Amino acid sequence: MSTELQELLQPATTAVITVECQRGVIGPNGPLPVLVETIRESGLVARAAALLDVARSCGAPVLHGTVVRRTDGGGVTMNCRLFTAVGKSGAQPLLAGSEAAALVPELGPGPNDWIVPRYHGVSLFHDTELDAILRSLGVKTVVLLGASLNIAIVGTTIEAVNRGYRVVVPEDGVVGIPTEYGEAVLRNSMRLLATITRCDDVAAAFRAHASA
Repeated sequence: MSTELQELLQPATTAVITVECQRGVIGPNGPLPVLVETIRESGLVARAAALLDVARSCGAPVLHGTVVRRTDGGGVTMNCRLFTAVGKSGAQPLLAGSEAAALVPELGPGPNDWIVPRYHGVSLFHDTELDAILRSLGVKTVVLLGASLNIAIVGTTIEAVNRGYRVVVPEDGVVGIPTEYGEAVLRNSMRLLATITRCDDVAAAFRAHASA
């Protein structure tokens, strides 16, 4: 673990944020089977769960960015192919308060975690309270986990950088589809915007601060 990484990852000023890690997105009945299978094969959920446990125990805030829907479909404009494809998939809608909209159980939420929902858009900051919550908590660095490197992780990273946050992305805590595409995004785009590391290194940095 580098000195730079340890400086970035101080629990008091670092938030760990999961991206759309919901039962109806990355769970067995998610609308994009290839994403569901890639998540399963990668072992991402288990690593993310272990990292969240360490973050909570060390005092780093944990937040979960989710996407939810109304029964009448209000608040969503079907203005891109992704929304249309999900709508036509036959998957259970992510109705607010439903099992499909809930986090995968391995990730919580913990008793002090924050759930930050949105009805529209493709990144966690879009018209949500995420920025205000992070600033109220004194957060300077965000660690992103989840799905996916195709859209939501990249969009959230860009918006975090635009708002002045430093971003850390564990390469074994995110996925893209196909896998080769995700690896190319990390190598060619994300490295210009974020510090790329691994889940164990983030956990080690948190533990080092907690034991100091």
